Amino acid sequence: MEIPTHSDIPARPRLRPVDAFPTELQGKQAIALRDPSNMSDAVLAFTVDAISILQALDGAHTILDIQAAETKRRGRLVLRAEIEELVRTLDEQLFLFGPRFDAARAAMTDAFRQNPIRPAYHAGSAYPEDPESLREWMDGFFLHSEGPGAIEENHPRQEIAGILAPHIDFRRGGSVYAWAYRALAEAEPADLYIVLGVPHQGIDGPAAATLKAYDTPFGPLEVDHDFVEALGRRSRQDLLAEELGHRTEHSIEFETVFLRYLFGGRREIRMVPILLSFVHESMHVGRNPWEDLEARRFVEALGETISAYPGKVCIVGGVDLAHVGPQFGDPSPVTGEMLGWLESEDRAMLSAIESGEADAFYASIAKDMDRRRVCGLTPIYTFMQVLQKEGKLLKYGQAPDPNGTVTFASVAF
Repeated sequence: MEIPTHSDIPARPRLRPVDAFPTELQGKQAIALRDPSNMSDAVLAFTVDAISILQALDGAHTILDIQAAETKRRGRLVLRAEIEELVRTLDEQLFLFGPRFDAARAAMTDAFRQNPIRPAYHAGSAYPEDPESLREWMDGFFLHSEGPGAIEENHPRQEIAGILAPHIDFRRGGSVYAWAYRALAEAEPADLYIVLGVPHQGIDGPAAATLKAYDTPFGPLEVDHDFVEALGRRSRQDLLAEELGHRTEHSIEFETVFLRYLFGGRREIRMVPILLSFVHESMHVGRNPWEDLEARRFVEALGETISAYPGKVCIVGGVDLAHVGPQFGDPSPVTGEMLGWLESEDRAMLSAIESGEADAFYASIAKDMDRRRVCGLTPIYTFMQVLQKEGKLLKYGQAPDPNGTVTFASVAF
C-alpha cells in the first residue's frame, strides 16, 4: 500500500526541464538549478548529496521510494521530512510539474495573451533600455576590431534572401551580429522579415508563432497577421497554441532589436516571429526530419506562403552553434585544444550550410548525434529547406569559457 505524502507535496514528483550548473554552497561544492523558461526566476542551490534525489524526481518514484534508495545509498537513515522539504521547495518555486505549476502557467498565459504587445523582456539586463545608449553601443559593434566597419549608405545594393545571425548576448557576440546586419543594411530592402528562433524552454509541436508586436527600445516591430494566418491555414496547425514560448525567448528578441536599429524611423517593415523545434526530436529516434510529416507540412507551407506574398521577403535565423563544457553536460573543462577542434568541426558544418543543401547540413550534425549541441539546428534546417540557396560565411566567432563555450557565425544568402 502506498503511503500518502503531505497534501501539499506531489505523490510522484516530477522535475521540469531545468538548467543545472556547478556552484558553491557555504563554501562547499554544490549544484544550482534555474528555469530556462523563466516561469520561475528563482535560482536554487543544493548540496551534491541532493543530486541523486533530483535525478529520481522523474514522476515514477514516490517520496517513500526515494527515501529508501537514499537510505541505502548513504548507509544511514534519511528522514522522509528531508526529502519532502527539498520537494516542497522545488514545488513552491515552480520547478515541478503539478497543480501549482499548472495554475501559474495558466495565469501567465492569460496575462501574456491579454497584453497587446510582447514586451522587451531582456531590455535593461542584456542590453540598455535607453534607445540612445543602445544605439551608441550597437554602433560600436560595427566599428569593433572584429566588426565589419560602418554601414555604407551608398553601397551598391545586392539581393539578400536571408541571413543567419547569432542569438548569443550582444556583449559576447555583437561584432559577429554586425557582419550579418551590415549585409542586410546594404542589400535591397525587404517588406517582410521572417525571424526563425530557438525555443530554449521547449514547445509542443514543430512551430510556435505570435501575432504580438515585439517591443524594443527603438519602438515595436509589428507582425504581419495575414501572413501568420495564411501559414496556419496551409500548415493545418494552430501556430498560436504555444504562443507563451515567445514571452521571454531571446533568440527572436535580439534579432528584432537589430532590425529596428537598422530600419526604425527610416522605413516601415513587418515581421513574422516563429520558434521552431523538431530536428533534434527526429534525430533522437533515428528518423530524418523530412520524414516527420507534421514538420514537413509546416516547412512546405512556409515556403508556399512566402511565394504567395506580394512583397519582398527576407528570412532571418537567430541561431548559435556549438555549446560545450561542464555547463552543458560535458565531463571536462574546455581546453585550447578543444577550441581548435570546435572551430574545425564548426567550419565543416558551415561549409555544408554554405552549400545550401539542407540534407548535407543535417548529415554533418547527425554523424555524431550532435556532439557539439548545435543550438540553432531546427531554424537552420528550416531556413535551408525553404531558401535552397547557396550562402557565404561572413564571420565566425567563439565565446571561450572553460566551463561553457559557445560558438556562432554570420552567414548571408
